[in-house]
Amino acid sequence: MSAETILFDAPGPRARRRHAGIAVLGGLLALGLLAWVLKKLADKGNLTADKWSPFLRADTWTEYLIQGLVGTLKAAAISIVLAGALGLLLGMGRLSHNTALRWSCSVFVEFFRAVPVLLMMIFSFNLYAIYQVFPSEQLALAGVVTGLTFYNGAVVAELLRAGVGSLPSGQREAGLSIGLSPVQTLRTILLPQALTAMLPAIVGQLVVVLKDSALGFTITYIELLYQGQTLGTARANMIPALIVTAVIFITINYLLTVFAGRIERRLRQRGHTSGTTPTVPGEAPLVAMPPGALGIG
Repeated sequence: MSAETILFDAPGPRARRRHAGIAVLGGLLALGLLAWVLKKLADKGNLTADKWSPFLRADTWTEYLIQGLVGTLKAAAISIVLAGALGLLLGMGRLSHNTALRWSCSVFVEFFRAVPVLLMMIFSFNLYAIYQVFPSEQLALAGVVTGLTFYNGAVVAELLRAGVGSLPSGQREAGLSIGLSPVQTLRTILLPQALTAMLPAIVGQLVVVLKDSALGFTITYIELLYQGQTLGTARANMIPALIVTAVIFITINYLLTVFAGRIERRLRQRGHTSGTTPTVPGEAPLVAMPPGALGIG
């Protein structure tokens, strides 16, 4: 008997009709809401051809949207690399047997998970400007990357800690029984399995990094949202410009979600993951893995 049949009864004919009715009603409500939104946009003249025609011009994309997209992807790519490295170090520190190191990393992780990303961006931007740490043209990028790196590095560290904690205790005991030190057991046995189990959740965090890069708008970083608003001001079509900007963000995030889903399915097929990965409160949802599939390797 499968876990699904244990936890849930198969819906009967009456329940299926009720579900179908709810689905139809929800669809009608969604269509009604869409029609209302389109009517409001039309009443304000936001659906006229002259509001959308700028998007048929090449300079709209080359001078505004593509430049903003490049800025968004650049900040996100740098932040992902740095946050991954920082998260790995902090995760190992939180799992260390050295009390001082473990507590220091724990305080760092909890602090930067609690501080708003925007606050970190503004603080680091002004700090770098006052002490002239970076050239003036790089200050905004440095502020965005700093905020994203510290916050997402703390999240990755917590994901790794949760991943190691979800492994069977026999994994650690097996490493110690063959003569490995606790550090060697962590590095060679536990962390590789935790990284594999948490990889879909870590990839899912890329969506968070990409979306949060839009906060750089407040410190004048030239990214997609900034360029979208600049385009709306220049072409006098603010609402269409923001709609197109949102569609670009949604498309990129959807592609990242599909990428994460493919990684998860591949890991499930190979049987390299185990257990139900715990959820980190307030962060990207962790993906449940099939039980009993982890081995030492």
